[in-house]
Amino acid sequence: MSKTVTKSASVKAVPVSSGMNGHSTNGAVKKAERLPVMKTYKIFIGGKFPRTESGRYYQPIGTDGKPLAHVCRSSRKDVRDAVVAARGAVGGWAGRSAFNRSQILYRIGEMLEGRSAQFVHELMLHGATQKQAEAEVAAAIDLWIHYAGWCDKYQALFSSVNPTNSSHFNFSVYEPTGVVGIQCAGSNGLLELVSLIAPVITGGNACVVVASEKHPLPAVTFTEVLATSDLPGGVVNLMTGFRNELLKPLVAHMDVNAVVVADASKEERTMLDTEATCNLKRVVYPKAEAGSPYAILDTQEVKTTWHPIERGQGGGGGY
Repeated sequence: MSKTVTKSASVKAVPVSSGMNGHSTNGAVKKAERLPVMKTYKIFIGGKFPRTESGRYYQPIGTDGKPLAHVCRSSRKDVRDAVVAARGAVGGWAGRSAFNRSQILYRIGEMLEGRSAQFVHELMLHGATQKQAEAEVAAAIDLWIHYAGWCDKYQALFSSVNPTNSSHFNFSVYEPTGVVGIQCAGSNGLLELVSLIAPVITGGNACVVVASEKHPLPAVTFTEVLATSDLPGGVVNLMTGFRNELLKPLVAHMDVNAVVVADASKEERTMLDTEATCNLKRVVYPKAEAGSPYAILDTQEVKTTWHPIERGQGGGGGY
């Protein structure tokens, strides 16, 4: 009579806590270190978030020496695409009533307030303390709301009726210059961004912005707010990348009407003044105090209108 041996009788049980070689780990299970899924911060052109056409990225380093995220390293082709988007948007934005622009900017301020915790977190990733980050976010939101209120007021303050020696009325009013390029510095990621963008679009311009190279995270999050607001696509376009690669293509572009450059070096000023002569664009090195309505005038043109008066009506021979 043959013997029947079950397979399970010859199998030794291996403890759950044993290692791959069967040796016991004394009940302790070592947890493998988890690699974080870093966010990819895209650029913002025409109200959408495309990837840079160059396919290049860079990784800003946090205070702990570790990479913070994948950030697009934009190219001159991205600059051209952003200028096209801005040119397509500036007419409609400038044509809106000043009160409507004010309403849209105020709504953006409300949304910034709602996402303030995220901005605080990203500023802290870039090295700010919690107290510094909270103060910067609060100041940025207040500054944005401040300029929202100026949309329908700066014209009344700065426009004029001018004296003449002939039978005319003579009016001077401010109009947007068109497409404005903006180069941010590296001092901070949010407050400076707001202080440069707000006066430009308050006055009805569209803009192409190069974010801070070292502190790009809050800038891209800022555009996520814009994308879900009532701001028309193309009014604000933002690129991330290296200042020395993007500043010259921006100022040399023939369809950019003005450039605002923060913290320009002596070498950059020479280059900017030379390249700006191509189409006589205005170069602005911001000097106005944050919140000043004079910052709005930096990217405005003065339009003067002469209106004839028939003699015997309206004062005849002028003033």
